[in-house]
Amino acid sequence: MKKVWLLIPIIPLAILNGLAGEYLNAWFLNTYGVESTAIITSDTETNSTLNERYIHDYEAIVKKQDGTYVDTFFSTTTAAIYPLENAIRIPQVEKAFPVKYIPGYEKNIVILYYQSEEGKVLLEYEKKAPVESARIKYETDKTNKKFIQEYIEALEEYNRFNEKAENKIKIEELRKELSQLK
Repeated sequence: MKKVWLLIPIIPLAILNGLAGEYLNAWFLNTYGVESTAIITSDTETNSTLNERYIHDYEAIVKKQDGTYVDTFFSTTTAAIYPLENAIRIPQVEKAFPVKYIPGYEKNIVILYYQSEEGKVLLEYEKKAPVESARIKYETDKTNKKFIQEYIEALEEYNRFNEKAENKIKIEELRKELSQLK
């Protein structure tokens, strides 16, 4: 009975593991893991659903440090994906994608989605969406100061992500237009 107090933290820790275990695993593997690649070899749709979408079971191979491959498996609900976000993004079958793992336990991987080709395309699209929206507003009414300013700000924000000379030129042109309207 003297050591019963040691059992007290078990319940909160079990609840924490249930709620945040997947995120802690992804953070841990990204922080301390070794970078490698993996390829999904099988994608099987199950009868279960999550948010009105079918859950998939995946089989994959992970390249170890010595160049050999080891089998692993995960599902839509158990995949560790970094960066941590409220989205489940799994790369395509047969295409290599970056992962991290702890040497000796290669079956536990974290998918580095935004470092994959698919992830880079999605990130580019997400970053460019506000620029396209601002451009459409600007082209609809080129005399609206608010639209010009919004377009400048969107281009500046996008340029921090993907610096391009043509964006800088367009920003300067827009600033000139804005100063002429004032």
